Amino acid sequence: MPVTVVGARPGSRRLRQALSDFAAASPSRFAIIVFALLVLLWTALLGLPVSSASHAATPFADALFTAVSAVCVTGLSTVDMTAHWSRFGEVVIYFGVQIGGIGVLTLASTLGLIISRHLGLRARLIAAGDTNPLRAHRGPVAEGQAVRLGEVRGLLVTIAISVVAIEAAASVILFPLLLTHGFTIGAAARDAVYYSAMAFTNTGFTPNSNGLVPFAHDYAFLSTIGLTVMLGAIGFPVIYSLARVVRHPGQRRRIISLHVKLTLVAYFVLFALGGVLYWLLEHGNPRTLGHLSAGDGVFQSFFLSAMARSGGFSTIDISHLHGSSLLVTDMLMFIGGGSASTAGGIKVTTLAVLFLAAIAEAKGVESMEAFHRRIPNDVLRVAVSVVLWGATIVASASVTVLAITGDSLDHVLFDVISAFGTCGLSTGLAMGASPPVVYVLAATMFLGRIGSITLAAALAQSQRQRLYARPEERPIVG
Repeated sequence: MPVTVVGARPGSRRLRQALSDFAAASPSRFAIIVFALLVLLWTALLGLPVSSASHAATPFADALFTAVSAVCVTGLSTVDMTAHWSRFGEVVIYFGVQIGGIGVLTLASTLGLIISRHLGLRARLIAAGDTNPLRAHRGPVAEGQAVRLGEVRGLLVTIAISVVAIEAAASVILFPLLLTHGFTIGAAARDAVYYSAMAFTNTGFTPNSNGLVPFAHDYAFLSTIGLTVMLGAIGFPVIYSLARVVRHPGQRRRIISLHVKLTLVAYFVLFALGGVLYWLLEHGNPRTLGHLSAGDGVFQSFFLSAMARSGGFSTIDISHLHGSSLLVTDMLMFIGGGSASTAGGIKVTTLAVLFLAAIAEAKGVESMEAFHRRIPNDVLRVAVSVVLWGATIVASASVTVLAITGDSLDHVLFDVISAFGTCGLSTGLAMGASPPVVYVLAATMFLGRIGSITLAAALAQSQRQRLYARPEERPIVG
C-alpha cells in the first residue's frame, strides 16, 4: 500500500516514489547512476574558469579526468594539481574526495535517506549491499560476515563519526608538524586538513608541488599519514566492529565476525610482505632506497607498502623503481584494501577466500574454513567473478593504452592498475597524455571505484531467478 507523505506536493511525491521504486528494483544501477551524475557535476564545476588559477576554462578531458580521480578517490592527475587549480577548484576537489570516499552504495543509501526522510528497508538494503556484495544476488546470505540490515543505521552513523573524528585527529597532529617545516599558521592549518582528508580517503593528492619529498625524513609526519591511510583502507564495517568492541569489551568474540578477522589478517600480512619485498628489491637501488641507512630504508619500504595498497602518497620517484618492484606494486594495487572502505582493488577478503579455496582443494575437503567457521561456496563464486571482472578491465585498458601510446608495458600496466585500484601512484603516464588515453584511464578509475561486482550485478540483472536447471556435466579443469 503506497505511503502518503502529509504536506508533500503530488509532483515531489511521485518523484520520490519513482526514485524509491527504481532503487529497490536495481540498487546497483541506482548507485552507478548516482556516481556518474556526481562525476558529470564535478566535471562541469572544474571546467568553469573560476576553478583554474589562470581563470581560463579547463579543457574537458582534464576536467573530466580530475573529476573522476577526485570522486573515485584515486589521486592521478593530468595537470599540476598545485599550480593549475584556484582556491575554488581546490575546494571543489576536496568535497569531491570526501563524497567519493563514502562509497557508491553508501552514498546512494544516504540520498535515499534524504529523499524518504527515514531509513526504510529499501535504503537499508542499498547501504548493506556496500558491506556485503552477496546481497546483490538471490539466495542465502552469510549475514554474520558483514553488517546486518538492522545495524545499517549504526554503520552510517559510524561512517560519519569516523570520517570526522579520524580526519580531525590527523589534522591536529599534522598541524604542529607543518609549523616546524616553516609553514605559516594559515598554510599549516589548510594543508593539515587537506592532507588528513587525502590520507583517510586514500586519494593521495598533495597541496604542494613537491608532494611528500619535504617530509621524507619526518617520521612523525609520515607515520601519521600512513596510519590515517590504513584506517581508511581497512573498511567501515571493520571500524564499526572495533568501535563496538571498545564499547562492549565483554562481547568481543560475538562482535568480531569472520569478515573482520579475515580483513585484518590479510591486510597486515600483505602489508608486512610488501615491506619486506621492497627492502629486498630496492635496498641496492641508489635512486630509491640505496642511498638510505638500513633503518631509513626499512621505514620507507613499509611506508611504500602501505601506500601501494591504495594510499597514493610517495617519498620516491615511482618511475625509478626496478621492474620487479613495479610488479610487486602492481599486485598490491590490484588487491587493494578492505571491503566497503575508501581503498580500491579487488579487496583483501576476496584474495583470502581464493586462498582458502585453494587450501581446501589441496586438503581434499568440500568446504572452506577459517577461524572455526565454514564459508559457503557462493562466496567463492562472488570472489572469482570479482577477480575476473577486475582482470578483464585491467587487460582491456592496458591493451588499449599500449596501442595508443606505444609506451613500455611495465609503465602502462602500472598506471592502468593504479587507476583500477584507485591508488594514485604513477610512473608519469597520465601527465600530459593525449585525450584518448585520458578517457581510457578515466573509465578504468570509474569502473574500479564502483566495483566489479556492482557493475556485474547492474549489467546482468542478477536478481532474476531461473525456474529450470540444465543437465549437469563436468569439464576437465587444470
